[in-house]
Amino acid sequence: MRCQAILGLVLESRLNFIRSKNSLRILSMRHVYHHSSPFSLDSGESLPEITIAYDTFGSPNADRSNIIWVCHALTASSDVADWWPHTVESGKFLDPEKYFIVCANILGSCYGSTGPLSINPATGEPYYGDFPSLTMSDIVRAHSLLADHLCIDRIHALIGSSVGGFQALEWICGQPDRFDRLVLIATDAYASPWSIAINETQRMALRSDDSFGRRAPEAGRAGLATARAIGLLTYRGGEGYNLTQQDLTPPDSPENRRPCTYQRYQGEKLCRRFNAYSYMNILNAFDTHDVGRHRGGLKAALGRIHIPTIVIGISTDMIFPPADMRRLAEMIPNASYVEIVSPFGHDGFLTEHQQLNHLLIPFLS
Repeated sequence: MRCQAILGLVLESRLNFIRSKNSLRILSMRHVYHHSSPFSLDSGESLPEITIAYDTFGSPNADRSNIIWVCHALTASSDVADWWPHTVESGKFLDPEKYFIVCANILGSCYGSTGPLSINPATGEPYYGDFPSLTMSDIVRAHSLLADHLCIDRIHALIGSSVGGFQALEWICGQPDRFDRLVLIATDAYASPWSIAINETQRMALRSDDSFGRRAPEAGRAGLATARAIGLLTYRGGEGYNLTQQDLTPPDSPENRRPCTYQRYQGEKLCRRFNAYSYMNILNAFDTHDVGRHRGGLKAALGRIHIPTIVIGISTDMIFPPADMRRLAEMIPNASYVEIVSPFGHDGFLTEHQQLNHLLIPFLS
């Protein structure tokens, strides 16, 4: 009976594709899976129940051999076409005419899956700061639970970029026989001291906001805006800023210079769509990432991956530098390393869609 879950998605996705086939953007189908049993966490705590929001594109074929699972990054949602431009389109590497694409919003986020703003059944109020700590392993167990619910036993390709790559590596190291191909973009097998330091600086910004800790959805907004501005410096880097944020005519006031207004705008923009408690929770989960833990170390863990793998680095990435990406590829049997040349740093995985399509269309085929 439970395998009927994916059958309903087939008809729904086909109808949606017919409606949107002639549009520039392929529309997603938003679904919600409610798991009513307790969900145990690595911390020893448990969530009495969880909800997983997920989006699908396209339709599964008769033998379900065309399924691609995308793991999203830090503040993204399950709507891949929204945050990853020119990828979920006909003729692109996430072609909904060819593949059935699934992306689940991670636990701890605020886009439909259980997180700090969700209602705690025990109190009838949102969790806020009481939401338990998560690990990448917890997040991936939720993905696996959803895949089981959809009767997806085998996945043609698992794709993860940035924190999505953390999830992909954790999942495949735990269930190496579930996948046929692996795509890792601007990511790593563990949270490096450098990346943890970046996250701690953002947490310091959150904690410096006196409103952070209050039981309100708008708590910590000023701290969140500052944290986002700090993060952006590492996402784009100097070359990206110098290319896009030059003042054509310098204004009289320093605070009105283009780089200043850009930082404030981006901080305010995130506050309109995200939540400080979710941001803190996901940063903490980020820092737990180490696929070698309980698996005999990184070499042993990554040695379990025997499927074709492509590791894609970005020439100007400050967070996951090309040298680290090459090292990751060398530790995975049957992996190849390719480098995207981009001035936009870590955010190159979002902007260099033409290069990604050129690399991934043949790899996924």
